[in-house]
Amino acid sequence: MKKLFFTGLLALAMLSTYAQVKTPQASPAAKIDQMVGLADIQIDYSRPGAKGRTVYGDLVPYGKNWRTGANANTTFSVDQDIKVSGKDLKKGKYALYTTPKADSWDVIFYTSTDNWGLPENWDESKVALRVSVKPETLMRSVESFTIAINNITNDSATLDLAWERTYVSIPFTVPTNEVAMASIEKALAGPSYADYFAAAQYYYQSNNDMNKALTWVNKAIEMAPSDRDTPFWYLRLKSLIQAKTGDKKGAIATAKSSLEGAKKAGNADYEKMNKDSIAEWSK
Repeated sequence: MKKLFFTGLLALAMLSTYAQVKTPQASPAAKIDQMVGLADIQIDYSRPGAKGRTVYGDLVPYGKNWRTGANANTTFSVDQDIKVSGKDLKKGKYALYTTPKADSWDVIFYTSTDNWGLPENWDESKVALRVSVKPETLMRSVESFTIAINNITNDSATLDLAWERTYVSIPFTVPTNEVAMASIEKALAGPSYADYFAAAQYYYQSNNDMNKALTWVNKAIEMAPSDRDTPFWYLRLKSLIQAKTGDKKGAIATAKSSLEGAKKAGNADYEKMNKDSIAEWSK
């Protein structure tokens, strides 16, 4: 009897392990990843259905903050500073809240994004931006709550919300011209000191032309910002390249400069590497 009892328990345990009932979410999750000009915008939200209910003014009360979707708070991320309805919004990740009203909506970008729905305690200091827009009435009903980015140009788009027969469109602009011009000017100005360092490092590591690598690391050191010490890791690379070219005297002098910088920065690893190299090249 005991054997049968334990056999039954084992079978039940196995069933509970392998039986995974899959059912659809009541409010399915959705993601948007959209380029507008040169700005990357990402939105994560959940899509409740109307299901025959009156939404605004009933399911979603007028005059109260709403999570703008279902489940966890809807998030809006952008990798550049933009303007929403003409107002500045810094790049970053925000919870997107709204306050629906019959004749106007408040759209709120909130800096705390880890809430399940609305924050337990609303903190006005976390409101990065609040804008007001007018809702429109749709000719047909939208069953599932929908967020979209539409009317895309190189410099602008609209953040659109639609559910039941209500449609809200929030215009925003992106700094495409400023970003493009800065990129063009940087490219036309030639490589940066970091580019020269990366090229020298690659040539050294791949055992390519050491004279060219030395020219590039010298260029990187020359172009490095003058308001602070030459990076000790730049000097470390130069010393290694000098040693490979056979200039051990020069390599020791450069390694000593790198050693001083490493000591100043409190970097024990580079201190040891430089000391070891100086000892090796001094033989």
